[in-house]
Amino acid sequence: MVSGADDRIRLGRPDLGTAELAQVAEVLDSGMLTMGPKVAELEAQLAQACEVKHALAVSSGTAALHVAVLALGLEPGDEVLVPAYTFPATANVLALEGFRPVLVDVDPVTMNIDPAKVDVGPRTKAILPVHLFGRPARLEQLPDLPILEDAAGALGARRGGRACGSLGLLGCLSFHPRKIVTTGEGGAVTTSDDDVAAAVAALRNHGWRSLVPADMPAPGFNYRLSDILAAVGIPQMQRLDELLAERTRIADGYSERLRDAPVLLPSVDDGDVHGWQAYVVQVDDRDRVLAELRAQGIEAQIGTYALHLLGAYAEQGDFPGASRVFERALALPFHTLLTEGELDRVAEALTALL
Repeated sequence: MVSGADDRIRLGRPDLGTAELAQVAEVLDSGMLTMGPKVAELEAQLAQACEVKHALAVSSGTAALHVAVLALGLEPGDEVLVPAYTFPATANVLALEGFRPVLVDVDPVTMNIDPAKVDVGPRTKAILPVHLFGRPARLEQLPDLPILEDAAGALGARRGGRACGSLGLLGCLSFHPRKIVTTGEGGAVTTSDDDVAAAVAALRNHGWRSLVPADMPAPGFNYRLSDILAAVGIPQMQRLDELLAERTRIADGYSERLRDAPVLLPSVDDGDVHGWQAYVVQVDDRDRVLAELRAQGIEAQIGTYALHLLGAYAEQGDFPGASRVFERALALPFHTLLTEGELDRVAEALTALL
């Protein structure tokens, strides 16, 4: 029997309240809806959290990836290594600029790029690893090339005692509603390199280096984040540690309930801090399990995409790790507002289907 809408368990739900409303009201009262002080305030919070000199807010996580890639100064035809299992935006921003995303297989347990599968060619100029679902990738095992972190789901995560977003030359964050901190849509580029930060700042604002006097050395985009959206993120950044602790509690609750079930549970390397953007298990016969959970009003979802199984990147060959994960990964409902009863219901339904 299909459950009614009133008792469905949401896949994701932003943790918002009166503090966000008050910040947005302040912006509306000021009349400074964009290019005002709230963006700068959010950027300062992000730079502190990611332990970098600069955080530059943009209109989406994809926009962050786009301007970050351009800030690398690549030439057409240059190659960048990308995990074969990730949301397509990671590779799309390269392909659309005439660069070549070269897929690298993933470890089927961590679901992150497998350092043992990396092959550096004569045109390889950088690596764009993903901290998938918030699990820090093993970046220190990668070749000595510029690293652009796709940390879209890893705000608050740490690798070897260091904040994700500070581990490479640049980091890219997303503030989509399923992320730990949301602005509805939005993103940011993090870096401690002054020249890179200046390039990103120009690229997000039409290419302007300065307005008075007018100086536009090269064209850019309008990827600015409005103050209204930045205002939504400010009180959440003030609660970042609390939100991560709550997501960790929910993840631990799932892991305890599913410890004896025939599933591969998400994990993290010793000493690391998982960002818990999502709680993704691996199960056999995933498509059947997913359909039956949804029929019970449980909003599960696939993990993400195996890029070589999409037409845009099908010519790059076979990637067995990515294929296996794509077939088995199942994202369970995951947000800070889940109740203990809802955790019970999800775990019991999943266990019964395995």
